[in-house]
Amino acid sequence: MPMHITRSEVGLAIAATAVALVCMPAWGAGDEKEAAETRGLSAVWTARELSFVYVGFTAQYSCEGLRDRVTDVLLQLGARRDLEVRESPCVSLGRPDAFPGVRIRMNVLQPVTGQSTAAGPIATPTPAAVPAHWKRIDLASARNGVTAAECELLEQVKTDILPLFATRNVEYGSHCQPHQVQLGAAWLRAEVLVPDDQKAAADLSTGSPGRAPGP
Repeated sequence: MPMHITRSEVGLAIAATAVALVCMPAWGAGDEKEAAETRGLSAVWTARELSFVYVGFTAQYSCEGLRDRVTDVLLQLGARRDLEVRESPCVSLGRPDAFPGVRIRMNVLQPVTGQSTAAGPIATPTPAAVPAHWKRIDLASARNGVTAAECELLEQVKTDILPLFATRNVEYGSHCQPHQVQLGAAWLRAEVLVPDDQKAAADLSTGSPGRAPGP
């Protein structure tokens, strides 16, 4: 039996096709904008220093243990691999300390002028500018090793350490209770700047004009 199509049905089909054609460039533009925001950035290595003292009741660290944990967090946030994290001050060497501390010297990427950042003054263009992109990280994920017992450490990372880095789209929450371990009590997710060429960044650890000064 032949199928009959009315004029109204033809009109609806034409209208639907026109809407699809109009929307396609908009969706494509959105994808292109997102890709442009992720890639094609220029950034410079900038020296940062911090004296960090852990004050918490649930997780306990020796100075060496805190040094290792903070180093891991800094690398995840995008610090260059030639960073220096040293125990200071320390009273109970090799054992949990009441107030373990570390001294941090590192280089982090800052966008050149005209690009958005949530970490203080924007760096100015220099010959040492490197291609970079935004990378999504989740410090509280099981893969990254920050456990539920380290809820208080994550709070201090958000307050004291994260502002040293260029970040965007930060998601943070905390419901820490001293002496209690609660899954999901704290979370910290953000986009951080990392170099496109990870090998070139690693090669800079042998010496660079932007390297943080030694002791």
